[in-house]
Parts: sequence; structure tokens; C-alpha cells
Amino acid sequence: MLKGKTALVTGSTSGIGLGIAQALAQQGANVVLNGFGDTEGPLAAVREAGKAHGVRAAHHGADMSKAADIETMMAFAASTFGRVDILVNNAGIQHVAAVQDFPVDKWDAIIAINLTSAFHTTRLALPAMQQANWGRIINVASVHGLVGSAQKSAYVAAKHGIVGLTKVTALENATSGVTCNAICPGWVLTPLVQKQVDAKAAAQGISNEEATRQLLGEKEPSLQFTTPAELGELAVFFCSAAANNVRGVAWNMDGGWAAQ
Repeated sequence: MLKGKTALVTGSTSGIGLGIAQALAQQGANVVLNGFGDTEGPLAAVREAGKAHGVRAAHHGADMSKAADIETMMAFAASTFGRVDILVNNAGIQHVAAVQDFPVDKWDAIIAINLTSAFHTTRLALPAMQQANWGRIINVASVHGLVGSAQKSAYVAAKHGIVGLTKVTALENATSGVTCNAICPGWVLTPLVQKQVDAKAAAQGISNEEATRQLLGEKEPSLQFTTPAELGELAVFFCSAAANNVRGVAWNMDGGWAAQ
């Protein structure tokens, strides 16, 4: 479905971003990955996912808190594969503290990476999308773009901002072939979250299953994690013809979290 298209996925060397990158590659899109840590493993995984379509993959290590780095990355994507057809803004960090105790540098970093970076990638991707009259911008927000949680002021503010940016971008391009939508996951089973489950199980001397139930029980009625693969399939739907008129939505995949 996406053969000949190019997808750029920020924060995609693991977890949600990698799951989305693999799903887009399975549909034939060439992929530019971004993120820190191991790069060869994720590149190999994306190439394998798109093997049947001869998908190519590249990596750019832009620091998503720096506008100049983001501009360089967008230029790299365009020069390597042509224009960016599908932009997935997924990069994000977290810090937990009460508002009065929240470190100012942590606030600035979270707003920069979780929100401002999406503005920069979007403003740079839009002209080519508009010229071609086709483009998909998918912002990975969070259920925290819809509801709040204590101790997460910067994250919740940034994710609410992402939902707002999504709506405005969608409205400004409403009569064109360029769409913008947000995905709002609840708890997602990533390696980082699995470590939290393992640590809780070890600390309390309980089973992994009980630790999972405790972690999910407070917020997520389904008592099930969402997986990166499931989020990838939702991203693929947003890129499909069936979603041509899906514009400006904040689609929560949260096991009923926001329905409470």
C-alpha cells in the first residue's frame, strides 16, 4: 500500500516508534529512523519487515531538542529517499515530580522533545506534502493528551499540546490530501515498561502476572497492555485510503482509560 512512500519516525530505535516503523515498512514504505542507542538492530528489523517490498532504511541521530539538528535530519530524509510522505512524531521523555518540585531544566527538556520537536518536523515536512497533495502526519500523543495524572505536569502539558497541534494542522490542510491525526496510547508494553513490571514483581515477591495487574489496575480497565505492533497497525490505517477523511482526531488506544 505504501510502496514508493517515505516515512520518517522520530524516537524509533525501540518501543512504540520501532513498532510503527516496522508496520509501515511491511506496507512498502522506506523508513528513516531516529533515536539513540543501538541503531543496527532496529535498522535490520525494519529492513526485514519490508523485505518483500525491497524496503530501504536509514538512521539519523538528530537530537530532537535542537531545531538545527531537526532541520538537518529532514534534509537528510529528503536527499536520501525523496520527500517525507509520512511523518510520525514519536520522540518523548518523561520525568515525575510535583509541580512545586519539578526541575526547570526537566520541564524545558520535556516540552522541547515531546512538543516543540513535532512543530519543527511538521513545519518542515508540510511544504512538500502540500505540493504533492498527499501526506500523513501522525503524532504519538498519549492518553495524557486527553486526561491528567498527578506528578506528570510537563508530560501532560506537552501531550495536550500535541493534541492541539494535531487539530490545527488538520484544519489548515482540511481541503487537501494532507491529513494529521494523533494516537493516544495508555500503558504500552515496551522493554522499559517490562522492566518496571519485573522490578515490581521482584520487590514485592509476587508473580509477573500479579505485578502487571497492579500496574494496569489503577488506570486501564482492560488490564491489558497495548503493543507497539497494534499501534503500528493504527498508523497504517491512518495512511490508508479508508482514512482519507479522518482529520484532527485524537484516537485513544488505552483499554478504556479515558472512558472512565
